[in-house]
Amino acid sequence: MDKDIAAFDIGGTNLKMGIVQTDGQLLETNEVAIVNFDGLQILAEMKKWVKNHPDVTGIAMSAPGYVNPQTGLITMGGAIRDFDNFNMLKWAEEELHLPTAIENDANCALLAEKWLGKAQTLDNFLCMTIGTGVGGGIYVNDKLVRGARFRAGEFGYMFTERPGASQPSTHTVNEQATLYQLRKQYAAHLQKPVAEVNGEEIFAGYDAGDYMCTRLVTEFFNGICMSLYNLIYLFDPSHIFIGGGITQRPTFIAEIREQLAWFGARDTVIAATTHHNQAGMLGAVYHYLEN
Repeated sequence: MDKDIAAFDIGGTNLKMGIVQTDGQLLETNEVAIVNFDGLQILAEMKKWVKNHPDVTGIAMSAPGYVNPQTGLITMGGAIRDFDNFNMLKWAEEELHLPTAIENDANCALLAEKWLGKAQTLDNFLCMTIGTGVGGGIYVNDKLVRGARFRAGEFGYMFTERPGASQPSTHTVNEQATLYQLRKQYAAHLQKPVAEVNGEEIFAGYDAGDYMCTRLVTEFFNGICMSLYNLIYLFDPSHIFIGGGITQRPTFIAEIREQLAWFGARDTVIAATTHHNQAGMLGAVYHYLEN
């Protein structure tokens, strides 16, 4: 008999919540905006969701940063710095009183692809998630690679250019090729707060030939494709699956393939993740079931 699992995909700007059965069927979903990367708000929303669904038998979490899935300790919380050195499993044990599993968000996107997506028969593939930051998952020789300190797959910390004498962190993928940085740069151009600018209007400007949007989006594509090129020659994957809200743009994958061909990388399949915004929750449930 299928059981109901409360699934959470924790992000820097929103929290996705769902009820998922053990066969992967999504029964219910919801999403709430997170103000100022507030970890306390995230914990309160998760607690409320579980309280409102008394029939759930377990909890599955997808979280950003360096996540130890065995102990539940998040040593670095990615965009949510409130979760630095925070033990999520201990909190869940004390507050939610249900069996709980947690895994890195990009690893969850990868696991969803392996469980219910295009990677079911693949042994060597990568996932890249593009959101507030850029994350990644690595599946090599039929195994998920986590690394010695659970940092493997943090693709956002790769350099997009040689830092020289300036601060190295300003030259990473996270600072050069994310939707948040795209919005931040465009907002500065318009002299508006970042909250008043969204990715859709930037890409609409790009499609319309606006000079500033064209410059920004071209650099965004360049940063993403440079990262993909490096990953292809590091891991030799048969496929790279890209996730995140940006993949809702109908032409995005085709644009990435076109840009990547210019780099000379043509024999790795580039595709969108199968389950888009629900991949994190589904992968978290798969990890829960496996553990």
